[in-house]
Amino acid sequence: MRLALKEAIAAFEKGEVPVGCVVVKDGRVIGRGHNLRETLHDPTAHAEMIALTAAAEQLQNWRLDDCTLYVTLEPCPMCAGALVNARVPRVVFGASDPKAGACGTLFNVVQDARLNHRAQLSAGVLAEDAAALLKTFFRERRQGTAREGTEP
Repeated sequence: MRLALKEAIAAFEKGEVPVGCVVVKDGRVIGRGHNLRETLHDPTAHAEMIALTAAAEQLQNWRLDDCTLYVTLEPCPMCAGALVNARVPRVVFGASDPKAGACGTLFNVVQDARLNHRAQLSAGVLAEDAAALLKTFFRERRQGTAREGTEP
């Protein structure tokens, strides 16, 4: 999770919402990413989507069996759906997301028995660190001191 937090800091420094993600297989990072929605002008450029794409490219396989995804903020419905589609068996996240969380807060997409895949969840890992980074980012944004790339 500390590597995911480093990715979140990279997003913060670019003026992106500070969410970071890594995908690990056999103790090795095979994909990493941080939010790039503002930079890429892409609503799908969430940390998880970028890390999943990198991991699939590394494995040359869209099925991410035997992988664990670590992300600093609870995945949204889009990202949770991608986790199900990629067959990620384990998801570890930091801070819960009361506005868009789809891994137990508002929805639980990754454990919905109606879908063809379910993931094991671990929530709250380094949650205070992840939440503090998000709070700092949004406080700066409200005060008009946000970094480059963010919307006013």
